[in-house]
Amino acid sequence: MKWIYILTPFSAWVIAGGLKFLINSIKSKSLAFGQIGYGGMPSSHSAIVCSVAAMTAFREGIESSTFVIALTLAFIVMMDAMDLRRKIGHHAERLNHLAPDLPKLRERVGHSPIEVLAGVFTGVLTATLIHLFAS
Repeated sequence: MKWIYILTPFSAWVIAGGLKFLINSIKSKSLAFGQIGYGGMPSSHSAIVCSVAAMTAFREGIESSTFVIALTLAFIVMMDAMDLRRKIGHHAERLNHLAPDLPKLRERVGHSPIEVLAGVFTGVLTATLIHLFAS
């Protein structure tokens, strides 16, 4: 069933986004609609790409070229989230401080290693559950 390759990352995205909204709402003690976007726990990007890699491993095996491609993409996305996107967030924070009269840049862009790891766990767990129930 090829539909599973569409359902899995979409489900991982919804679950990670829901968890992120819940965690941010608990932290801020109100509904955190203003915090929806990039950054936070768990990483939605990591959840999406890891769910695809995990489902590919389940369905096609870890020796398939498709799995290797999915795993490579997952590593690139996770490294980007922890490095480049996180640095962009730090630069935005400094620019907002230096130029307070300009429109504010989004400071919460990248992810910490823990947030990425939580995204990996969310994605793999989502793929595992879908694989078990769809089999």
